[in-house]
Amino acid sequence: MTKVMPSPHGSQGVLVIPMGPLAPSPPEPEPAARTKNFILADMDGRIPRENRTCQSCTAKLSPREKHHVSQHLPINPPCRLCQVEAGNPEAYTKPFCDFLQENPTVFHAVEYFKRKLNHSGFQELPARESWADKIQPGGKYWVTRNGSSIIAFAVGRAYKPGNGVGMIGGHIDALTARLKPVSTKPTKAGYLQLGVAPYAGGLNHTWWDRDLSIGGRVVVRDEASGKTSTRLVNIDWPIAKIPTLAPHFGVGMFGQNNKETQAVPIIGLESPGDADADALLGPAGSFVNTQPPRLVKLIAKQLRIKSYGSILNWELELYDSQPAQTCGIDREFITAGRIDDKLCSWAALMGLLAADTDRDADGYLKLVALFDDEEIGSLLRQGAKGNFLPLVVERTVEALNPSAFGPGLLGQTYARSFLLSADVTHAGNPNFLESYLDEHVPQLNVGIAIAGDSNGHMTTDAVSTAVLRRVAELCGARVQNFQIRNDSRSGGTIGPSLSSMMGVRAADAGIAQLSMHSIRATTGALDPGLGVQYFKGFLDNWERIDGEWEQ
Repeated sequence: MTKVMPSPHGSQGVLVIPMGPLAPSPPEPEPAARTKNFILADMDGRIPRENRTCQSCTAKLSPREKHHVSQHLPINPPCRLCQVEAGNPEAYTKPFCDFLQENPTVFHAVEYFKRKLNHSGFQELPARESWADKIQPGGKYWVTRNGSSIIAFAVGRAYKPGNGVGMIGGHIDALTARLKPVSTKPTKAGYLQLGVAPYAGGLNHTWWDRDLSIGGRVVVRDEASGKTSTRLVNIDWPIAKIPTLAPHFGVGMFGQNNKETQAVPIIGLESPGDADADALLGPAGSFVNTQPPRLVKLIAKQLRIKSYGSILNWELELYDSQPAQTCGIDREFITAGRIDDKLCSWAALMGLLAADTDRDADGYLKLVALFDDEEIGSLLRQGAKGNFLPLVVERTVEALNPSAFGPGLLGQTYARSFLLSADVTHAGNPNFLESYLDEHVPQLNVGIAIAGDSNGHMTTDAVSTAVLRRVAELCGARVQNFQIRNDSRSGGTIGPSLSSMMGVRAADAGIAQLSMHSIRATTGALDPGLGVQYFKGFLDNWERIDGEWEQ
């Protein structure tokens, strides 16, 4: 079941919140700040029995926050707030699983990040407005593009012209199947089918016989005001299925199956009410007339839309509805969909929220940029090969230095900056170790892996590797190595394009996972928290590390 309520944050219009694990509070007129540990523990809006805290931690919460916790735990063992305070990685296991389950699409993920940033005192910088006089030393800000990419940063209190930026870049998009512009399909054998197209490697063999839900954003025009906006929707129960053919027919299912004709999801059975399917839901030429009528009516009901014709378009996708959860004898794994790469992106954003942004001596900028479209080459405006990140850096430097801004100052800023390109990497698969390079086999629940590639598919070199190892030394983390065998094909990341675009020093590193590009993957239960620890360590220490190098 879902509940639709007005969103007090951002411009998406409607926030569709899954019922069950969340107990929404009444919407607030303005985003209210929360205590840092409460935000990082992801306790906001949840029912008290899920937020059991000790007496000591409860006493530190605001009256509003105490409404969402249940004080039932002694000080020992530590509660989740105690674990966050101590920097224990296990504190982030449940928050990450909840994030994956409740934010299935890139649009939901960005909305989630916006709420977290607002609660942490970050301010929005509208891209269509001037940033002059809006950015100050000590300030914290965020900006979005297309509702599917987001950049957040904090300016050091001791900022001086030419100071650098410690940047973490990641991507939020995941392999999926998106509804086609005309998704209505002819009824076959009594089944209603849905026209979908693979995004990146979606609809591969791991998608067969999965319970698939639908989510995304809907473009709506308000008939009274004439204004157009987007709204988020999440039909969070299984609505679609791509059935396999039984082996009795003598046809192998996981070979070269045709994705256009043999991987078509079924979404229901033909019913007597479908006899009126020829009746138009909107005026002639309306978008809704190209979509399955029962799906249009369901989406409209979820968003409380009375006039179907007011739906101008949508970007909806299928996703695995099985919950993100821990598994293993000691629950040492996380199994979930969309781990690649909401894992590094979530950990990076949490690392920024956990970072020390109020130190008087800090003079550099701490920045996290999370992009869409990495899985299809990053070439769209919301991708890393667009101008989003360099433009945000340039506009920020200009706003901080209105009388001195120019190529010289910008070049100085980039020369003192560093990009950590964070993307998941391959954990060693015990059944296929012959496919891995010896001494380059990342393990789960150990720490991030520094990824190298001799042909430039990764941006890591000896200097940037030394930087990442110094980060680990300063924050008490462990790092691993990964590189492919000479007889394997390397993937790519956003690192090379961004580092070449800005001319900054850069390295690729990420958290390990099993079953990359499967509809369902596995990472370590401690890995989200280990990511937060490392990314916080990078943001807090880049200025110091930069000062340790001979210029």
